[in-house]
Amino acid sequence: MKSPAAAAPDTGRASPPSDADDRRAALARMRPETLGRIEKAVLSLFSQRDFHEVSLLDVAKAANVSLQTIYKYFGSKEVLVYAMLDVMLGRLAERMIDHLQGIDDARERLRKTCWVTLDYMDKHPAVMLLLFTAVPVSRHRHIRVYESPELMGAFLGVFKDGQARGVLNNEVSHKVLLDIFMGIVGRVVLMHIVRGEQQPLVAQFDALFGILWRAMSMPDERPAG
Repeated sequence: MKSPAAAAPDTGRASPPSDADDRRAALARMRPETLGRIEKAVLSLFSQRDFHEVSLLDVAKAANVSLQTIYKYFGSKEVLVYAMLDVMLGRLAERMIDHLQGIDDARERLRKTCWVTLDYMDKHPAVMLLLFTAVPVSRHRHIRVYESPELMGAFLGVFKDGQARGVLNNEVSHKVLLDIFMGIVGRVVLMHIVRGEQQPLVAQFDALFGILWRAMSMPDERPAG
């Protein structure tokens, strides 16, 4: 039985959306400035404090919205974080899809994918901290954008195409190539933030992409030396 403190207040409002798609639709109806304040509050609070130290009331106060509004749209702290990450990473998805338009060369498609990802992470370190520290890997499936056919199709399409052309290593599945890509990029970005590095990662892009390319390409596609 839940304790009174753990239960959501009886506001007389409808229950929060029950799944990610319904929540997306509900957030689309929220005033943009209100959603913007909530997003800013989530980034600020959860990137500077441990997850368990932040309450929904803290978020409501920082966003200058009522606690009832937070409960209405999200219902719990976990769902709030998942939903905000879905919004933020959705922008990366849109940018990725846009930048890949018209690029046919397999190596250049991977290069552009890498550049867009690093550039986004350089510009939004708080988003990366939120993703890597507030959400356990086992819970990433609750972030709807990870199930997005648009974003995952863009990523996986790059790897599948590269394998089909004999450019990317085809001894593993295209999903494993995605894991390698995200594993390398994610670790580099996280430690870049943790160390407080000032130089943006894109300033080292050519060297970083060279490392990634050697890890993922077919042996005869790798430069000599």
